[in-house]
Amino acid sequence: MLRSYIEKYERTFHARDNDRRSLPFEWGLDHVGLDCARSNEEAAAAIARYAANALHDSDGFYGYAPTDRYEFDGHILKFPSFIETPYASNNTVWGRFFDGGRNLAVVVLPHWNCTWEGHLGLCRALQRSHISALRLSLPYHHHRKPDEIERSEYLVSPNVGRTLTAARQAVVDARRAADWLLDRGHRRVAVVGASIGSCIAFLTFVHDERFSGGVFLHASGHFADVVWSGLSTSHVRRALEGRISLDQLRMAWSPISPFPFIPRLRGTKRRMLIVSGEYDLTFPPELSRKAHEELERYSIPAQVLWLPCGHYTLGRFPFNAIAGYRILRFLIEELIGAGSGNLRSQGRRGN
Repeated sequence: MLRSYIEKYERTFHARDNDRRSLPFEWGLDHVGLDCARSNEEAAAAIARYAANALHDSDGFYGYAPTDRYEFDGHILKFPSFIETPYASNNTVWGRFFDGGRNLAVVVLPHWNCTWEGHLGLCRALQRSHISALRLSLPYHHHRKPDEIERSEYLVSPNVGRTLTAARQAVVDARRAADWLLDRGHRRVAVVGASIGSCIAFLTFVHDERFSGGVFLHASGHFADVVWSGLSTSHVRRALEGRISLDQLRMAWSPISPFPFIPRLRGTKRRMLIVSGEYDLTFPPELSRKAHEELERYSIPAQVLWLPCGHYTLGRFPFNAIAGYRILRFLIEELIGAGSGNLRSQGRRGN
C-alpha cells in the first residue's frame, strides 16, 4: 500500500512540471572537441573512442588549473569555470556561501533544475551546526542558463557530447570551489550531492582526495541507465530511442558514470553516506543496488540508508527531515569527530 501511495505522488510531482522540452538527438562531437562526422556510424565510433580515452585517463579528463579570479561579496561567490563552453553565461560559476566556521566546509551540488533557492534549508542547517556550506549552481542553471532555454535542459539532454562536457564541467567547478574553501582556511572539505548532483559529487570525490567525506542522495552506477529508465528523464529517452542503443549510450557516458570508478576507492579511509529511496521511479532501486553491491565487492566502506520514499518525496516531510538529520550526524560524527587531517595539498592536477 505504501509503495502505491508513494509512486502515485512521485508521478503527481513529476506531472506538475509541464514545460519539459524533448530536444533533438545530436552526437555533439563539437562539444567534445571532435570534428563532425560524415555518417552516424562515424559519429558513434568517434564518441566511443573519446569515452574510452577519457576512462583511460580520467585524471586528465577531470584535471584543471587553479584560478585566482574569485569574486566574493560575503554571500555570493563567482569564479570562471575551467571549461569554456559556447554559452558565455555558463562559463561563470555561481555559489551561495553560508559561513559556519573553519573546521569543515561542504560543497553542495543540487539536483537537476534546482531553483535558485534550492537546498538552502540544508545549507542553513549545516551552518547552525558550525559547518560551512557552499551551494553551487550546476552548469546551465540559474545565472548560468542561456536565454534560449526555459529549463536547464542542456545539463542532461539527447546531445551526447554536450551532456558529457556538462558533467565534466560540473566536476572541475566543484574542485575549483574546494580550492577557494581551503585557501580561506577551512581545514576539511566534504561534498554533498542530490540526484545528478550525487553523480557529480561521487566523480569529484573519486578524483580529488582533498574531499574527506561524501554524501550521495540517490545513487546509481550508470548515467545512461538512469536517463533510459528514470521517470524524470523519460522525455530525454524519447529523443534517444531509435538513434542510439542503450549499450552505445552507456559506453558514451561511461566517463561521467560512477560505476567504472568505484574500484579506485579500494583501501580508502574517506567516509561516505548513501541515501536511496525504496520506491524511486527516477533512480530505480535496482540500479542503486548494483552500485551498492559494487562497493561491497571491493570492500569499500559506506553507510547506506534506504528510506521508504521516492525521488521527489525524499524532499518532502518527513523524509527530508530524516535524511537531513542523518546527513548532519554523519558529517559531525564521521568527519568532525573522527578528524581526517588537512588535505590541502592533495588532489590538484592541471591539464
